[in-house]
Amino acid sequence: MAGTELSAAAEVQPGEHWTGTWLGMTVNLDTIVATLVAAVIVCGLGLYMARRAVAGRPSVAQVAFEALVGWVQGQSEQLMGSRTPRGVVGLAVSLFAFILACNWLAVLPTEHVLPPPTADVNLTYPLMLLVVVWVNVAGIRAQGLRGHLVAIVRKGPFEIISQFFGRPASLALRLWGNIFAGGLMVGIIGLLPVYVLWLPTAAWKLFDLFIGGLQAVIFALLTLIYFGEAVEAREEH
Repeated sequence: MAGTELSAAAEVQPGEHWTGTWLGMTVNLDTIVATLVAAVIVCGLGLYMARRAVAGRPSVAQVAFEALVGWVQGQSEQLMGSRTPRGVVGLAVSLFAFILACNWLAVLPTEHVLPPPTADVNLTYPLMLLVVVWVNVAGIRAQGLRGHLVAIVRKGPFEIISQFFGRPASLALRLWGNIFAGGLMVGIIGLLPVYVLWLPTAAWKLFDLFIGGLQAVIFALLTLIYFGEAVEAREEH
């Protein structure tokens, strides 16, 4: 009995990936493939809605997309008003849609073969870097390089550490941690007997949908907040 339990527990191996080698580097192929799948889903839905968009009788997908854009525009207006940097709304919408598609890959039965790519820090860190770099580029465009650096230095050393290290790491690790934990729970639930497995699995999949959507909202909202702080620093300067 103990041997069976140890054998089953050994099958739960969170954080493992099927890998390959490219230019002497080891890459997580499952993360790359899942990222491409999520990108194809988002781009495909975008092209579909662009071709089928109508004013009179919109489809469910069009209504959902318009609601998302309206929510992002409302948040950006509340945080920045008319000072919203160009492209920020589109960035937040794209991040939300892409992260949501990545997270919701967890509900597919292929999760053990193709886990959600946001459960890998090799994706969440680049997403974080994209936001941080874009925020600073927007600040430089608005204030010039010298003015942007002065605005940062005025915040003091602790705020600088928080802005360039603490908050970005939190942005990436929060997303990764929640999705990674979801995959771990699926593996643990899989150790249950078959005759009771369906109930906790179904319940957890529904919870995965909720957590995946919530994390996409948080990432997009924090992106807008960071841009809002950059706009505020510009006005103070």
